[in-house]
Amino acid sequence: MKRFMPVVIAAIACAVSASEMIQAAERQPKAETYSYGTKLDIAKVISVEEPANVCEAVPVHMVYEDHQGHRHVLEYSVMGKGCSNN
Repeated sequence: MKRFMPVVIAAIACAVSASEMIQAAERQPKAETYSYGTKLDIAKVISVEEPANVCEAVPVHMVYEDHQGHRHVLEYSVMGKGCSNN
């Protein structure tokens, strides 16, 4: 039994870690898709995703808080970083 105890403890730790990751993902708000003219209430930008290294329009995400402290995820399109003027 003593030989199996570390395996049992490791399995429990993995299950707790997976559970915490699932709960964190559920707390993340669903992405809202931006369209021209959408009124935004941005009080604080939390993060902005870097565009892919391609030469075409790609979706990126910005996480921000509004003036009431609610967190939002906004999806919008930008030109990728893979274009050159050569």
